[in-house]
Amino acid sequence: MPNAQQRVLTIAALHLGLAAAFSPPPARRAAISSRPPALAVASSSTPPAAPPAEEGDAPWWRDFQLNDAALAPSVLADFPILATRFDDDGQISPGGTKRLVYLDSAATSQKPTAVTDALTRYYERANSNVHRGAHALSREATEQYEAARDKVASFINARSRNEIVFTSGATEAINLVATSLSHTCGNAPANARELYFREGDEIVITESEHHSNIVPWQMVAERTGAVLKYVPACGKTGGFNLDAFRELVGPNTKFVSVQHVSNVLGNINPVKEIVEIVRSDAAPGAKIMLDACQSVPHMPVDVQSLGVDFLAASGHKMCGPTGIGFLWGKESVLNAMAPCKGGGEMIDEVYMTHATYAPAPARFEAGTPAIAQAIGLGAAVDYLEAIGMDRIHAYEVELADYLRRRLEGVDGVTILGPPVGTDRAALCAFVAGAVHPSDLGTFLDVEGVAIRAGHHCCQPLHRALGFSHSARASLYFYNTKEDVDAFVAALEDTLKFFGSLGGEAEGEEAASGDDDAFVPLF
Repeated sequence: MPNAQQRVLTIAALHLGLAAAFSPPPARRAAISSRPPALAVASSSTPPAAPPAEEGDAPWWRDFQLNDAALAPSVLADFPILATRFDDDGQISPGGTKRLVYLDSAATSQKPTAVTDALTRYYERANSNVHRGAHALSREATEQYEAARDKVASFINARSRNEIVFTSGATEAINLVATSLSHTCGNAPANARELYFREGDEIVITESEHHSNIVPWQMVAERTGAVLKYVPACGKTGGFNLDAFRELVGPNTKFVSVQHVSNVLGNINPVKEIVEIVRSDAAPGAKIMLDACQSVPHMPVDVQSLGVDFLAASGHKMCGPTGIGFLWGKESVLNAMAPCKGGGEMIDEVYMTHATYAPAPARFEAGTPAIAQAIGLGAAVDYLEAIGMDRIHAYEVELADYLRRRLEGVDGVTILGPPVGTDRAALCAFVAGAVHPSDLGTFLDVEGVAIRAGHHCCQPLHRALGFSHSARASLYFYNTKEDVDAFVAALEDTLKFFGSLGGEAEGEEAASGDDDAFVPLF
């Protein structure tokens, strides 16, 4: 571990380097609210943590073993990037003494060689445009592209391959639905069977949503005169407040869009109960969308049993390439929606006065699609299914419990999210006293530990919890117990270092800032 002087020089160099590269506004420390935290995990998980060790005894976690401890080591060779090494300054170095501990999979997962090889094979052996050519390369590219659609449909148990629309990611998938239903700006469409929003229709979301599931609906409300309502974050548990949701849903409710799993709190929302309330209390034909970015990569998801109308997911969070995701929608619903983009592929007939459109999914895939990325996503699905989603979920539940228990033992750390004993995804967002999350992230990076720091695209949720930002460690099936131990050791050492500088002064400075202050990109 670098000494205090080295660490100060390192963080100063990182701040100055980023300032020069990106020319940000004057760096001011963003405030970490001095209000009492709304969510704090104080007790240990099930099974309960062992009592404090007597002096000389080994800590409880030293001999702890995961039930499926063989899973992560068995796949590590498939992810060459996880063998990355760092030198003492935190720079990538093949001969470095520190190994990469990647705990940022909620932002993006790493990619196995099965996926990168699939991309290379496509470009080397089948590169061509799809659907448009009679030659052999075009037929091969089309076959691989459409096979990926079949794989995704099977992966989430869609009723038909026509229910899978390839998008650039979950953000585009949500925007596709929002734009389609609001393109008439609240006016009745020419096609009487087309779905649309009109003035006074109510859209219900939650305060815990990712910005990608908030901003599009704000835009819809502005365009159409629809009313956007939200379920406040539950201050006691951080979980979904069903009572508040029930009060908001009524005969004017036309659309509900919620996360399946929170990317900050890690709580798994009660989809069954949400669907029951909407189907019984909302307007007839009200639609439900599920943001499944943090569920599809980590647990079995069956869209038919969920009972929702739409589901959005990102490929890059499930071992697939960036730039690809998908929208699942019931086929009848998709075919009742107007297309959002015009061009090739999405048409049926084009005249100089008008055009007619192809059925889903083609009507929503105008132009040349992300062919290679879709094929890579198909390879990612094959890879995940070969391991087994039940096995992945069971392993992550156990590893997440271990991460939470370890963090509970770190002095000064407050974990955000539901209490112990509640089903939770394999991530932990936390704050650490007066140390800004960005500073934590920077110092941990020097030690080879990659976490996320910021508001995680959830500013309203952070405000509701009394914090402007947080740090987040997120796991995937390639992470090990040793990764968690290395992270906690580096975190404890970093907190001790800041404490040695004078934590009270640091805290006063932090509290004097504001939530809009610049946060370093790292």
